[in-house]
Amino acid sequence: MLLDYEVLKFLWWGLVGTLLIGFAITDGMDMGVGTLLPFLGKSDGERRVIINSVAPHWDGNQVWLITAGGAIFAAWPAVYAAAFSGFYLAMLLVLIGLFFRPVGFDYRSKLTDSTWRTAWDWGLFAGGFIPALVFGVAFGNLLQGVPFYLDPFLKPHYEATFIWALLGLLNPFALLAGLISVAMLAMHGGVWLQLRTENVIAVRARRVTGMLAVFVTAAFAIAGVWLYFGIDGYRIISQPPLDAVANPLAKEAVRAPLAWFDNYAAYPIALVAPAVGLLGPLVTWMLCAARRPGLGFVTSALSMTGIIATAGISMFPFVMPSSTQPSSSLTVWDAPSSHLTLTVMFWSVVIFLPIVLLYTVWAYTRMWGKLTVEDIESRAHEVY
Repeated sequence: MLLDYEVLKFLWWGLVGTLLIGFAITDGMDMGVGTLLPFLGKSDGERRVIINSVAPHWDGNQVWLITAGGAIFAAWPAVYAAAFSGFYLAMLLVLIGLFFRPVGFDYRSKLTDSTWRTAWDWGLFAGGFIPALVFGVAFGNLLQGVPFYLDPFLKPHYEATFIWALLGLLNPFALLAGLISVAMLAMHGGVWLQLRTENVIAVRARRVTGMLAVFVTAAFAIAGVWLYFGIDGYRIISQPPLDAVANPLAKEAVRAPLAWFDNYAAYPIALVAPAVGLLGPLVTWMLCAARRPGLGFVTSALSMTGIIATAGISMFPFVMPSSTQPSSSLTVWDAPSSHLTLTVMFWSVVIFLPIVLLYTVWAYTRMWGKLTVEDIESRAHEVY
């Protein structure tokens, strides 16, 4: 069954967004726990409890990141090519950070030396903090526009040299977006620790979750005000029919003040996303303070959904706007693969995504339970 090409283009915008949100909720939780590890665990036993709270699931959760990257490559090859050309060093930093995770999990407890274990604790911190920061910085730069243009052969070219391409990404607004990303994932990890641990670790996690929730709300509000008053958006002023063959250079686009708020004016229902992103962290804080971390985990996941969806809705239909030559910007309508490719991928997702979700629920159900220092010490050679 072949769906209309323009419908598939829109559906894949939603599916890629869903994969990114799934990654934030699952693997982002692991990254948040890793970021909190050196600060919430005051002894080796406590740190092993924290590590083992995510140990059964972290590698499976990372599949969401791999799947999201694969989906972008297959659904939006032009975006994949342009993004990895300009963000090469940033993506290399993410990869280096991710290296610390499997090695840290597997090798931390191989030796009893405290220096060895502390070093790997900070390695796991890096494996959570660096990717979260870089992903947020990337979104912050997308909202400002990326300095690239397409030549007649649709090959991307960047203005900056190799090393300056990385340094240019570290601008104030992008760093704010990076801190929002780190804080929201750490908040999510803190809620998870309240679900899986007891006593002093859960108390510390509850306290830090409250502080992070307030920061996420405040920083998200500041980013919204900054975007409204200080950053121009992008707007399409002419383009070929939406069902036409994808060609990014066939449209005309411009930078314009407040353009990122066009979709909210046209579709007020879209305001639900920033409202959830703004209020969700505070609700999460209140639920955790009331000793309801289960509901808090749900509202934390909704908070991240709202924040990520806000970025996507604000930019729609842009996926990767160009600050150098706005008409070279890549959009939902002109950056995707062929009609057949999107169709095959769509039905593959329809078949396999429910299977993945069911397996994930089953795995979490089977390996559920509270962890304590005494439990870890009694199984010292069986766990991380």
